[in-house]
Amino acid sequence: MTARLADIAAQAGVSEATVSRVLNGKPGVAAATRQSVLAALDVLGYERPVRLRQRSAGLVGLITPELENPIFPALAQVIGQALTRQGYTPVLATQTPGGSTEDELTEMLVDRGVSGIIFVSGLHADTTADMGRYDQLRAQGVPFVLVDGFSPKVRAPFISPDDRAATRLAVTHLVSLGHTRIGLALGPKRFVPVQRKIEGFVRTMRDQLALPPDAIESELVEHSLYTLEGGQAAASALLDRGCTAVVCASDMMALGAIRAARQRGLEVPDDVSVVGFDDSPLIAFTDPPLTTVRKPVPAMGQAAVRTLLEEIGGTPAPHSEFVFLPELVVRGSTASAPGGRTRP
Repeated sequence: MTARLADIAAQAGVSEATVSRVLNGKPGVAAATRQSVLAALDVLGYERPVRLRQRSAGLVGLITPELENPIFPALAQVIGQALTRQGYTPVLATQTPGGSTEDELTEMLVDRGVSGIIFVSGLHADTTADMGRYDQLRAQGVPFVLVDGFSPKVRAPFISPDDRAATRLAVTHLVSLGHTRIGLALGPKRFVPVQRKIEGFVRTMRDQLALPPDAIESELVEHSLYTLEGGQAAASALLDRGCTAVVCASDMMALGAIRAARQRGLEVPDDVSVVGFDDSPLIAFTDPPLTTVRKPVPAMGQAAVRTLLEEIGGTPAPHSEFVFLPELVVRGSTASAPGGRTRP
């Protein structure tokens, strides 16, 4: 027990006597100090004494499309931690092909009396989906926040990355390296983030390379699935059209693009440059380390929780979209265009 007290005291930066007071529920300890001791317990893997376990303020549902793409677990972790810090218990509900749909998961969460729901990349991002489901949810009095994908038909707060800026950053970087034949690989066109990435791509290619917009979209944009195999297929089509660089709408697609290049005996980045999107966990350790546009996951996750808790607290956010700027992270998968000089 003494050894454990010493470990906790060292981790929290307080005396063993203070740790003892906190563990025994004694008064006279500042709130910040008490939190430091509880955090030290958590970090060291000790179980909190029963009397110190915070009673949950309620359940909050988090619905994600899948967990194979590492960006979704990363976002779920940020949201889960932020909810826990506020005393709520996160309930993760994941859609699976052939399994539960978004509507079924929503019904299940509502039946369990959740205080609110955060939807990530849900049907709200699909321009062909019926948005009436969200009106019904609002009519049931369940607060909710929508992440990734805006719809003017849904009266709720939205949290989004700036998808237009994402492709602008990627294209500007590649043009500065001397690339003039740049392709864009992304998911199905019915999704709002896809449409916005195309808008940013077409506008930047037009402004920087003076290419006609119709030609850009017909020749240099390829739709596929947000998977490694989807990226491979899309990149293959773009390489067939003479592209020396490929911008991908996810890091998983970018890994597929690298595979497509290598299958042709091409080197990345010497022959083909590849840019991803998300900056998923571990993506800096691929071969080569991936140049990507970092999605502001911590800021977006925390904003989603803050906005939802305001809704739960009775001060709803306006029907608006909170847009977060992405950041270009240059690593080893991009280089000067083959046979060309880097522009000054």
